[in-house]
Amino acid sequence: MLVLLQTTVAPELTPTAGEMNLWTMAKYGGPIMIVLALILALAVYMFIERLITLKQASKEDSSFMNRIKDYIYDGKIDAARKLCRDTDNPTARMVDKGISRLGRPMNDVLIAIENVGNLEIANLEKGLVIMASISGGAPMLGFLGTVTGMVTTFYNMSLNNTGTIQLQDLSQGMYQAMVTTIAGLIVGIIAYFGYNYLVSRVDSVVRKLEARTMEFLDLLNEPA
Repeated sequence: MLVLLQTTVAPELTPTAGEMNLWTMAKYGGPIMIVLALILALAVYMFIERLITLKQASKEDSSFMNRIKDYIYDGKIDAARKLCRDTDNPTARMVDKGISRLGRPMNDVLIAIENVGNLEIANLEKGLVIMASISGGAPMLGFLGTVTGMVTTFYNMSLNNTGTIQLQDLSQGMYQAMVTTIAGLIVGIIAYFGYNYLVSRVDSVVRKLEARTMEFLDLLNEPA
């Protein structure tokens, strides 16, 4: 009897192959899916834009500091500053600021370099707060869709006066609840891993800036 029930009921409840796809699932999710799609697009854009910026910031000429050292020892300060201006990366801008303070106390030179370094780091971290917000907010939006889906389910059940619960009374709200939860988690996970990767890249650039700062200060402290 159980086998007979399964063979007669299962074909009616199981959708045929090809009926369910991503677009169909998105439509079941309701308006919240539009919001999730928009913030996913924003997260992808921010990730790519920050990745390009960090890649450019991490590029450096291995001979840059040696050339700066030679210019300073030869008294060619203008040539050293010109090299810094022609080199478009945070290290060059920090060194240029340090060169512009030559002749002042070493503490003044260090403060000037650190001020420029703080601005450079702030520029590198720009937009990361958006990625962090998306990684935390997307699952909450998915949970909101879950709650609204359950509300829809109970509302449809309340409209049924026959005393029996029909599958169509449950399917719409349940689909919305499950789809928005999945979508929110997917967007949140993508943004979370993207955010952590960008943070690691920023930390790598910051370590390079600190190393170049120390190298420049050691250069100034070396005996002529």
